[in-house]
Amino acid sequence: MSRDKQNEGITLLGNNNTKYPQTYDPSVLETFANKHPGRDYFVKFNCPEFTSLCPITGQPDFATVYISYVPREKMVESKSLKLYLFGFRNRGDFHEDCVNIIINDLIDLMDPAYIEVWGKFLPRGGISIDPYCNYGKKGTKWEQVAWDRLARHDMYPEKIDNR
Repeated sequence: MSRDKQNEGITLLGNNNTKYPQTYDPSVLETFANKHPGRDYFVKFNCPEFTSLCPITGQPDFATVYISYVPREKMVESKSLKLYLFGFRNRGDFHEDCVNIIINDLIDLMDPAYIEVWGKFLPRGGISIDPYCNYGKKGTKWEQVAWDRLARHDMYPEKIDNR
C-alpha cells in the first residue's frame, strides 16, 4: 500500500493553519491504518492539560487524562485527538461523564480490541475524582481482560499529595 493511501484522510497533521475548536466536536477525530493489525500492542496517550467545566458551577476542572488502547484496523491520529480533547474546555460535564464520552467516541471511531480511559482530576473543594472506564471487544479475549482490569483497578492507589 502506498504511503499516500495509508495516510488518506489525515488532514490535521502538519497543517500550519490549525483551528482550535471552541466546542466539543467528535468529528475532528481522524484515523489511519494500523500497519500491524495482526499483533496485539498498547498505544498510550497522556493528556496532562485536559480541562472541562463543572456543569453546575461553571468552574474549570483540570486533569491528566490517560487513554490506552489495543488497536485493530484503525488508529487515532494524535493531533486530531489533541484538538478533540481541547474541545472539552468549554463543555460542562461531570468528571465521570468526560471519561465515558471520550471512550464512547473512540470506540465508535476505531473499533479497538481494548480501550481504557482514566481521568485524574485535580482537587476542587478538597476532593479529587479519578474516574476510570474500559471496554473489551465482545466475543474476544479482550472482553475478559476488560473485566479483569476493572475488577482489579486501583487496588494499590498512589499516595495523593495534592497532586
